[in-house]
Amino acid sequence: STQSTGYFIQSNLSCKMATVIGKVETQHENMIHDAQMDIYGHRLATCSSDRSVRIFEVDKNQHKLIATLTGHEGPVWQLSWMHPMYGNALASCSYDKKVILWREKEGGQWGRFYTYDKHSSSVNSIQWAPPDTGLYLACGSSDGNISILQGSGDDKFTPMMISNAHTTGVNAISWAPSHPSGTTLDPSTKDYDVINKRFASGGGDNLVKIWKFNEEKNVWEKEVELKGHTNWVRDVAWAPDTGFTTSTIASSCQDGKVIIWQCKDLDSGAWDSKRTMHTFDDVVWHLSWSVMGDILAVSGGDNKVTLWKESHKGAWICISKQDTNKSS
Repeated sequence: STQSTGYFIQSNLSCKMATVIGKVETQHENMIHDAQMDIYGHRLATCSSDRSVRIFEVDKNQHKLIATLTGHEGPVWQLSWMHPMYGNALASCSYDKKVILWREKEGGQWGRFYTYDKHSSSVNSIQWAPPDTGLYLACGSSDGNISILQGSGDDKFTPMMISNAHTTGVNAISWAPSHPSGTTLDPSTKDYDVINKRFASGGGDNLVKIWKFNEEKNVWEKEVELKGHTNWVRDVAWAPDTGFTTSTIASSCQDGKVIIWQCKDLDSGAWDSKRTMHTFDDVVWHLSWSVMGDILAVSGGDNKVTLWKESHKGAWICISKQDTNKSS
């Protein structure tokens, strides 16, 4: 695949194939590491080893470069859009040990408004919490630590550090849905007030860990370790809550294995770890759930994107695929 080209992929389930419906020539001068659409699907942000972040306006198959953000001093690994209820902002993390928050200003100009530089090694993963959880940004670093930045208004953030979260580095972070699985999503009920302040992380110690915020102690605590991988965990993805009573996390590994973890009662810490979805021939770098949480997109070192869905018998089947090497 072309290093500076991004693809929009749509699944056609009738022919078991994912098709490229659009391309973005990003003009990045090196490898693209992440591409994220905003919640409305109107803007696309990309980042690259060329140390820049680029933002495009997207209208159907048309796209227009509206901003090039420079300020990182190393490859930029990952991006995360802030939920619009808190503002129009974008977070980026880099090999330069920094997390930068960017905002669109009057006149359509973008600029940084906050920099976090307390990690001692590359910051590999960032993600904003779901809006109902609060204004939190989790950051995972190769130094083994996880920072949680809590926004308090006026562009101020209070950092909390989980030291030695993964002994050989943190590679991925994914927040839990704001409300526990099975919660009645009706604002008039008591259940709606229960906020699920948890996130999952994956690291070089071959482990997936789940962290929960202790309101009484005002600290983030490790709730459970999920053991099943035999090499570095490259990504974790907590499935959206769609009203089912089971929480689901997918994790991927350097050895190509993707595991599906499920739990019926989060407070019990009893996660089912006996479900290897599939073992691929190459490292699996990224996982992404559909909005409904029933389809998992998988991409890896073989430059292929595959979509997976659980059958009624509990087996995971590949429902479509796309080889980006064959895209022109």
